[in-house]
Amino acid sequence: MSQPLRLKDKQYMNHVCKLHKSIYGLRQAPRAWHDALKAFTTSHGFTTSKSDPFFFIYASGAIIAYFMVYVDDFLLTGNDAEFLHNFIQSLSKTFSVKNMRTM
Repeated sequence: MSQPLRLKDKQYMNHVCKLHKSIYGLRQAPRAWHDALKAFTTSHGFTTSKSDPFFFIYASGAIIAYFMVYVDDFLLTGNDAEFLHNFIQSLSKTFSVKNMRTM
């Protein structure tokens, strides 16, 4: 590993930058992004489907919600509009979200 050509520091030629978080485009970025998304959804009561690691299910009392992830697109559906709205609000505080449909 070496310093990028335009960012070489003459005083510290043997030093390189340490990344504190994953950068979009690196080989590890999709895994880091999925791990962060999974931690977020499970902290909100969702469980991961046994058949698909990108499909999350919420079932509590009468509320059922399904959260599907495909690359960087989300699909969220369920039977309680208030729960869905609160989840979207929380999701948008943590991740960059563009809601394509208003509720």
